Amino acid sequence: MAVDYAVIVVYLAGMLAMGWWGMRRAKSKSEFLVAGRRLGPWMYSGTMAAIVLGGASTIGGVGLGYQYGLSGAWMVFTIGLGLLALSVFFSARIARLKVYTVSEMLDLRYGGRAGIISGLVMWGYTLMLAVTSTIAYATIFDVLFDMHRTVAIILGGAIVVAYSTLGGMWSITLTDMVQFVVKTIGVLLLLLPIAVVKAGGFSEMKAQLPTEYFDPLGIGGETIFTYVLIYTFGMLIGQDIWQRVFTARGDSTARWGGTVAGTYCLVYAIAGAVIGTAAKVLYPKLPSADDAFATIVKDELPPGVRGLVLAAALAAVMSTSSGALIACATVANNDIWARLRELLGQRGGRPDVAGERDEVRDNRAFILVMGLAVICIAIALNDVVGALTVAYNLLVGGLLVPILGGLLWKRGTVQGALAAMVVGGLTVISLMAAYGILANEPIYYGLLASLAVYLVVSLLTKPTDPAVLAAWRRRLAGEGPDGAEGAAGTEEDGPRKPSVPATSTG
Repeated sequence: MAVDYAVIVVYLAGMLAMGWWGMRRAKSKSEFLVAGRRLGPWMYSGTMAAIVLGGASTIGGVGLGYQYGLSGAWMVFTIGLGLLALSVFFSARIARLKVYTVSEMLDLRYGGRAGIISGLVMWGYTLMLAVTSTIAYATIFDVLFDMHRTVAIILGGAIVVAYSTLGGMWSITLTDMVQFVVKTIGVLLLLLPIAVVKAGGFSEMKAQLPTEYFDPLGIGGETIFTYVLIYTFGMLIGQDIWQRVFTARGDSTARWGGTVAGTYCLVYAIAGAVIGTAAKVLYPKLPSADDAFATIVKDELPPGVRGLVLAAALAAVMSTSSGALIACATVANNDIWARLRELLGQRGGRPDVAGERDEVRDNRAFILVMGLAVICIAIALNDVVGALTVAYNLLVGGLLVPILGGLLWKRGTVQGALAAMVVGGLTVISLMAAYGILANEPIYYGLLASLAVYLVVSLLTKPTDPAVLAAWRRRLAGEGPDGAEGAAGTEEDGPRKPSVPATSTG
């Protein structure tokens, strides 16, 4: 294992070096939180693929392949479908808004009162996403070093917190590009063909396994539908995903770069399911399907290659963990703490003065604090699947309708959005208590309740102020908050048109 250890150590040292380099570039809030909104197609595609393909997509995707065969690809496949839908239909408009969080978008669209509740829901979602990603370090380091769970979480979490705190989104972008390359080589180019060959090829796999292992719908139609609701729609509205869209240099980068990343996810999904199916042939009686990835890597790969593939798994976990961490800290600082500070300042007669504080320092401090909290929760938490399911149910059940409604329906109002958040969230929580956390009913009925309330309340209340909608349309057109065109522009538009003067939003 000496060669494998060397590969892992070099990889981890490289992550810290990238964090140090990113610190030298992150000199402003925009540079720190969204990489200056300057990523081109190559870097944007790699980092977007890295953030959505985490430990669940790698270790969990192989485990589903082990349990269900080729239809085990559906979980990761629906993630790819969600990224494709986001990129083709929404990403250009989202990038033009020039905001930092989903809650800021809701405030722009509905007039400044919809972001408080959404900020709390989004913070809880990103926090639990970071926690569950951090817990995955224990599995990988246990395979590598036979390390105690707590020590593994602290070691992996400390490295991610360190490079994320140092350079923010620049550090995360650079490390994600390395992680994307490592995952591609380790999983697609090495583990996939080796696993198939070791299992005797596809003909031997078909001879050894039941026919349902090769049925594309073998996992079940209801399961696939639930994956679409949770993961495809979750890709459309998550702060961790939107924050990557905000880094795009322009419309074509957001649209086409995201399309490439989504297509990559579809290929990755099939690869994981095939690896899991091969593992079922090689190890038909594993105690847990989630052990399939580690077992086939540990027993079937030669030294050096084994280290690279384990580094690929570590890369998958780290990319999701770091992306969720900076999203969690951004929401905590910009959507929760900033609003609380403003409220306290107004009550005390001391309104906050823009420019008096170092925003990079503040955001760096929030990443550090949130990172330490994530590590502590990860050590104490055991029910990973339950925690992540609660997070996704609340996110989709409470926020999907107000966000997509704001983007697609001009008649939606702030009252409708707030009612949809509250009713959708409470419906999901009450049905999880009644049917169980892992049941499908909470997300089904939560979404239906949220949609019904959003439509009814919006139609029964006064339409959104025309000035608010006018300001919203200007932002969607790529103009800055003062009416001037945003710095990033749109790459395919050619010469920029004269800006339209801003009007008061009242």
